[in-house]
Amino acid sequence: MKIYTKTGDGGASSLYSGERRPKDDAVFAALGDVDEVNSTLGLAREHARQLAGAMRLAQQLEVIQSRLFDVGSAVATPRPTSSDHKLQRVAFSEAHAAQLERWIDEMMEELPPLTQFILPSGGLAAAALHMSRSVCRRAERAVVPLVRDQATEAAVAIYLNRLSDYLFTAARYAALKAGEPETVWVKAAPAGAT
Repeated sequence: MKIYTKTGDGGASSLYSGERRPKDDAVFAALGDVDEVNSTLGLAREHARQLAGAMRLAQQLEVIQSRLFDVGSAVATPRPTSSDHKLQRVAFSEAHAAQLERWIDEMMEELPPLTQFILPSGGLAAAALHMSRSVCRRAERAVVPLVRDQATEAAVAIYLNRLSDYLFTAARYAALKAGEPETVWVKAAPAGAT
């Protein structure tokens, strides 16, 4: 099978439902953002694999990458134009967000309390996880209108919202495992102050 089909050369592509839409459609924008989260998580996972004591984190990130494929499937199957059969195949559960919450709680047991704002920092794995968190927020913003328009189920947006919380916590956890300090935000002095 060839990797290129040439069917998108005219600026349109097919969704899982079989419907063709322009490549700049809101559904494809959301899919692109979700894909980008997944790619940044691949980088973060590779960095996490290099940290002593962070193999569980790397394993969690791999699970999350698979769930993001499920998120993409749900987004690529707009509810108003898809068959019941296809909608059943891509149904996404809020149980996935609950799993993220359990992982957050486990990491929080090891982390010191956060008393100040921190900058993305803490070593390569932590910095990559902070980047993933930022991209995840963008993906969430792209999915929210689709949920509002009932084109995709609410569980998808809930998962992305919880995932950004997980990624923030995971970044702090990776910094801890790397033995790297987290850089604290320093407020700028007022103009004219010395």
